[in-house]
Amino acid sequence: MSQTRATQVFAEDGRALRVAISGSDDGEPVFLLHGTPGSRLGPKPRTSVLYRLGVRLICYDRPGYGGSDRRGKRAVRDVAGDVAAIAEHLDIKRFAVVGRSGGGPHALACAALLPEQVTRVAGLVSLAPPNADEIDWFDDMTEANIREYHTADEDESKLIESLRLQADRARRDPAGMVDLLRQQMTRPDQHVVHDSGIRELLAETYAEALRSGPYGWIDDVLALRRDWGFDLGAIQQPTLLWHGDQDNFAPAAHTRWLANRIPHAQLMVQRDTAHFGAMEILPAVLSWLTRPFDRVLAASGQHA
Repeated sequence: MSQTRATQVFAEDGRALRVAISGSDDGEPVFLLHGTPGSRLGPKPRTSVLYRLGVRLICYDRPGYGGSDRRGKRAVRDVAGDVAAIAEHLDIKRFAVVGRSGGGPHALACAALLPEQVTRVAGLVSLAPPNADEIDWFDDMTEANIREYHTADEDESKLIESLRLQADRARRDPAGMVDLLRQQMTRPDQHVVHDSGIRELLAETYAEALRSGPYGWIDDVLALRRDWGFDLGAIQQPTLLWHGDQDNFAPAAHTRWLANRIPHAQLMVQRDTAHFGAMEILPAVLSWLTRPFDRVLAASGQHA
């Protein structure tokens, strides 16, 4: 068993990426891509749980967050190059990927663009792309999120100023950011975040995410509301899409839309659960992601 350890990896263009590795040193490698805003410190199972699952969990700060250098004007697709660089540094040939919330689209990008390396992919409480037809992208979403994404569409400079102010407040009082989120939550999420340990973990995550400024947050929001830069139909790996039916940060209609566009997607919408329920379901998702490779082939209808 190993304790969580941190390392620095350099992307192909020389940017520094801050990485945290936890769980079993010889376990099945899984990349966990954090939410928006977020950092490598985000909620994850305890090391003892990861060891029992046989998982080597790799988390990193997306550009502009925490200890990772910014990459301006990045698209969702750009995550694949950073994940590939980290995998190469760690001498990992094949791996699974899971993304939570704003990390969901980034996980799907890895599956689409790294088909020889990604074995399985999961998206938890993910958003759909901005051009998603047949749904109202903003329906059932919190007013704060609607305002943020509309501002990204209409006035980039205003978005930058707004998120800069929010990041400044969060750095001074990260617990206050959690309290503000609690005011917007549906009852299932309030139940999850009622736990003081969860609140402390979220505050630590946000403080680390924004310690160098709002840049990762700004770039995430803009990337999520622009062309993602890859084809969902190119995802051929077994795919799990999970959502809580009472999520009002990224409504479940987004995941249902994704499930209809990804060839081998398994959809799970859980009743009486919401956005932060993704933290509770993660151990089961990690188990699904790390099944033996021959069973992965069988489950997807392929033959070795």
